This record gives sequence, structure tokens and C-alpha cells, in this order.
Amino acid sequence: MRTFLKYIFGLIVIFFTWWLLSYIINSDLILPSPLLVLKTMALELKKFGVLESLGSTLVKVIVVLVSTVSIGVIIGFIIGLNETLYNMFRPLILVIQAIPIITWLALVMFIWGIGWTGPVVVSILSLLPHAILSTAVGIQTTDKKLLEMARVYKVSRKKVVRDIYLGSILPQFLSTIQVIFGNVWKVVVVSEYMCGDKGIGVLIAWARQSVSVEKVYAYTAIIIIIGLTVENFVNRFIKEVLKNWELV
Repeated sequence: MRTFLKYIFGLIVIFFTWWLLSYIINSDLILPSPLLVLKTMALELKKFGVLESLGSTLVKVIVVLVSTVSIGVIIGFIIGLNETLYNMFRPLILVIQAIPIITWLALVMFIWGIGWTGPVVVSILSLLPHAILSTAVGIQTTDKKLLEMARVYKVSRKKVVRDIYLGSILPQFLSTIQVIFGNVWKVVVVSEYMCGDKGIGVLIAWARQSVSVEKVYAYTAIIIIIGLTVENFVNRFIKEVLKNWELV
């Protein structure tokens, strides 16, 4: 309860600071007031086109999350078990991770043009290296003495994977999920802005072209609210998983 109250207090401080700055700047073209943005949000969320765009963005986010986590864990687990594979693929993964998102956007636009595929592919390529490396490092840092002891006492492969390997990578894996959840919204919306045909990012692009600054803030606020809500849910879920894992 105390944490929730602190969270609400933080939101009130942000709201008041925003209102104060908008009052001082006194220009809706630079910083609209929070009340104007909230009013715009309410009006926009009544429109079917906006809800459809929001749904498109949410579907992309889900596809990116599932693809990134599943592919990242599988590849990371495989190369983490083999020192040679890890040393071979680590430089490639680091190179992919270092490539700016704008480069991926340009390449994707050349290949697929404007559409649904581009934002999804760009988002996966931007987030996948972190998922792979986190899993691989977790496997690499598994206590070798525990593995040797399990081998001596002929512990079943299933228990070795669950209690040693998964126990080793679980904290990093959950941390990776938190990082991906925190970044996936931004990556997807930016990708939609540049090469999407539908979504909140596309609405932001249209609002910018028509100089509807309050709509830009409103669409951004919608994504922030959804992102924070989901992130809080995920953080609570992760804490429960860690607690239950320790009890098993």
C-alpha cells in the first residue's frame, strides 16, 4: 500500500510539474497543458480508427515479445552450452546489437516497404541480441561444481536443466524480460512512425504533419499509460515467480 501511495505521489508531481511548465511556456505548440492532452485523449479514444490503430500496435508488441523471448532463449541456451559456439557467435550478436535502429528501418523499407512486417522485424532485430546474450551468459556462468556433483550422483537430466541451468539463468532471464518490456513500446512505435501503415506511431506521424501537437502528446500518453500498467503487472508477476521458485 505504501509503495502504491508513493507511485501515485510521483504521478501527481509529474502532472503538477507538467502543468507548471506549460503555464510558464504558454504555448500549446511547444507544451500543451495536461488538461488539454487528457481532453484530447478522451476524444481520440472514442474514435474507431484510433482504437483500431491501438489494437494494431498492441498486436505488434505481443508478436515482438513472444518472438524475441522464445527465439532469444532457445538460441542463447544452445550457444551458452557450447564454449566454441559462444565465442563464434558472440561478435556477430554484438554487431547486430550495435547497429542503429535507423539502419534497420532503411533496410526493412527497401525489402518490404511500408506495412505491418517492417515494424515487427525491426523491433525483433533491435531487442533479440539482448535476450540471446543474457541467456547465454546465464548458462556460461552456471556453477561448474554443481554440474560435476550432479554428474557424480547421477542426477537426472531433467533436474539438472530445471534446478541448475534454469535456476542459473532465471534471474537474468527475468531481468531481460523487464528490459524488453520497457523498450518494446518505444521500438514498435518508432518503427511504425517510420515504416508502418497502421498503429499509434502512424497516428503520431499524421498528427505531426498536421501540426496537432496535443494529439502527439495524447497518443504518446496512451502508450505510456498502457506501458506502465503492463510493466507494473509484469514486475509483480516476476516477484511472485522468484518467490515461488525459491520455495520449490
